[in-house]
Amino acid sequence: MAENDDIPFNRDFPLTPGVVDEPRPGVRRVLCNNPSPFTFTGTVSYIVGKGKIAIIDPGPDDEAHAEALLDAVRGETVTHILVTHTHRDHSPNTARIKAATGAPVYAEGPHRASRPRFESEKHNPESGADRDFRPDIEVKNGDVIEGQGWALEAVATPGHTANHLAFAWPERKINFVGDHVMGWSTSIVAPPDGSMSDYMASLARLEAREEDLYLSGHGPEIPEGPRYVRFLIRHRQAREASILHRLAKGETDIPTMVRAIYIGIDPRLTNAAGYSVLAHLEDLVARGIVATDGDPVIGGTYRMA
Repeated sequence: MAENDDIPFNRDFPLTPGVVDEPRPGVRRVLCNNPSPFTFTGTVSYIVGKGKIAIIDPGPDDEAHAEALLDAVRGETVTHILVTHTHRDHSPNTARIKAATGAPVYAEGPHRASRPRFESEKHNPESGADRDFRPDIEVKNGDVIEGQGWALEAVATPGHTANHLAFAWPERKINFVGDHVMGWSTSIVAPPDGSMSDYMASLARLEAREEDLYLSGHGPEIPEGPRYVRFLIRHRQAREASILHRLAKGETDIPTMVRAIYIGIDPRLTNAAGYSVLAHLEDLVARGIVATDGDPVIGGTYRMA
């Protein structure tokens, strides 16, 4: 897609579903067989440590994947289950892993939107949210979760979802970044679940940290993580500039902006692109740069303030 030329994407990820590999000493990963335009080749679950271990993101409601994860740690003890966020491709399998291991579940909290829903917004049950998820232990920014031979620091990274966490392993300079940063594509930021202003602030928070290897919820590892984050920040700034450029020509709606900005997009992603534009517009309206009648919603029309 032409609009992504500025980001050094890597779509080379030959991992086979159900097969365990070890991208770094003390870190194993297992790919779930749930490929889609939104999940790339599938969701990646991580195993941290040896002997007494943590599992990060058990994945979607998928029995075969749960069995593959449990096979990978046979003879070991799962002491912690960590969840980056409550989308259905990351958290529903938590219940299976907890039932099999008895390990407590750590996450920021239940699913919630980034802001109250506007009256004109219909509740979309297909938003991909796992509304049944509840952690045993709620974790906030800066909390350290310790196990045998590892200590992970929770890094609040809202934006993709309001409750998104990354888990940093400062000693190894590794960060498990969930869906906040992905090497194969940009993250979806779709209001009201997502927030562009939160997302940008979270990118800045990651960029300021020391960890340089990012392990993502989908796709390959990302070396030089903070440098990659700078590409993502510039990309979003360029997207905002494209929106403002279009609005400078006069009042318009979101489908018109999507057609002007996302040239050659996969038609399956058009809806998501619309919500990404909405996320930028919501931020621009809040900053007083763009105006709309009423709340900034997907069906609205927009103009320069």
